[in-house]
Amino acid sequence: MGKYDDIINLPHHVSTMRHRMSMLERAAQFQSFRALTGYEDAVQETSRLTEDRVELTEDEKSILDRKLQSLADRISSKPQITVTWFRPDQKKTGGAYVTTTGQLKKIDDFAGVLILLGGERIVIKDILDIQ
Repeated sequence: MGKYDDIINLPHHVSTMRHRMSMLERAAQFQSFRALTGYEDAVQETSRLTEDRVELTEDEKSILDRKLQSLADRISSKPQITVTWFRPDQKKTGGAYVTTTGQLKKIDDFAGVLILLGGERIVIKDILDIQ
């Protein structure tokens, strides 16, 4: 005689107090628990690379100043320019060099920015080169 022979042939119990769970509800009980919510995002952010800002030499600054002066002289014609500039990262030190092409609308010496027709503002001290 086995240990459970007295109950082995009894009918399966069905509760009258609770509704029967669907297969989806039953499966949801066993889904993986994510105790470290946001961990993958934090790891990805940490591994994202940034570049250091390049310091221009005095000669390079002089060349850039001449290019800016030339653009200021032609500002009324809204010249097409391509600017390589440093965009600081919002979350960590460093940033990235980006190239933006557009028509120059204004040079705001007081704010120290170039303003393109599309509204983009490029900080002059962040400019590496202008074509």
